[in-house]
Amino acid sequence: MRYSELSNRVSGKGSSVWDDHYLAVARRAAGEDVIVMSVGDPDFNTPDAITQEAIRSLQHGDTHYTETVGRSRLRKAIASKIARINGVPFTESNVVVTAGTQNALYASAALLLNPDDEVLVLEPMFTTYHATIRSTGAEVVTVPCPADSAYQPDIEVLRKSITDKTKAIFLASPANPTGAMISPANLELMAKIAIEHDLWVVSDEIYCDFIFDGEHHSISAVDNMKDRTIVVGSLSKSHAMTGWRVGWAIGPEAFVNAFSNLNLAITYGLPGFVQEAGALALEQELAEVHDMKMEFKQRRDKAVELLSECSKLQLTSPAAGMFLMVNIEATGLSGLEFSKSLYQEKGVSVLDGAEFGPSGEGFIRISFATSTESIAEGCKRILSFANSINNE
Repeated sequence: MRYSELSNRVSGKGSSVWDDHYLAVARRAAGEDVIVMSVGDPDFNTPDAITQEAIRSLQHGDTHYTETVGRSRLRKAIASKIARINGVPFTESNVVVTAGTQNALYASAALLLNPDDEVLVLEPMFTTYHATIRSTGAEVVTVPCPADSAYQPDIEVLRKSITDKTKAIFLASPANPTGAMISPANLELMAKIAIEHDLWVVSDEIYCDFIFDGEHHSISAVDNMKDRTIVVGSLSKSHAMTGWRVGWAIGPEAFVNAFSNLNLAITYGLPGFVQEAGALALEQELAEVHDMKMEFKQRRDKAVELLSECSKLQLTSPAAGMFLMVNIEATGLSGLEFSKSLYQEKGVSVLDGAEFGPSGEGFIRISFATSTESIAEGCKRILSFANSINNE
């Protein structure tokens, strides 16, 4: 039996990056001495008020079909939050509720791209972007954001990469895996290019609540960009709700209407009790959310402090997010060799930076979305491993 071409397009680069991670999780669950620093899943429980709202909704029989575009209460709460953060007058009519940010990215690609289109993607990029974009038959054209430029995009490369097939720009700010934010000046330049060439921009802003240094800036706020930008995000990180799958895509009303029609073919709407919980999460200023952010900042600082003790490891403290990109070139190993050997010898799971794009070559990505104790022990093992490498 043969499968569709789609099955090939989504099984390429990035699809196997999680193999060692899942093995590490399984070993840890079996009681083995393994430290998982390879995934951005907050180790906190969802704040109780959110969980109780879902329970209340369930107890009142909220178990039926919902609107494919999402409930009004949640859409209003999302529009209010992002309008406030981005400084853009979004309303309920600009919002469609999605099953997490990944669903928003995938559906946005399906609605905006055609086969043979080209999409400019800033890299290092999150591992799913390749499959997400290529699932439509479009091709990914990478634009480097190298470490020696503070992970800012090379605007000249971006400009020169545009062809008559270019349809969109995909970016993440704050970025996964680097934690870097695109500067306002570069956002202005990118917006000018998008307008000049009539391009869509898909702006992944899932980490906008996890900024430790500086302020959030969205390309959607640049003049004349509101109607050509799709802003995607979710509650997964900010409210420790990865398993709840509450996300959104924000764009022009015509985009939202098309997305609603697409949802008839994919999700047919999200569970009502989940949407009620998500709405409460956005409507209330929960102390736990602030406390989690402060804890992540402390974890970041601790990881940076510990890993900076080794001259073979070079890193810059990320301004946002929950990851560190660490340059391990001085060890003489590639990112893949380092991550594989670290896992085998020390029981610490991290990711090869090359999986996030060419600019990640010679790096590993470390997550600090785990306990302070695990971070301390994990960093201790990473230091021990790096110092044990004799590359003379």
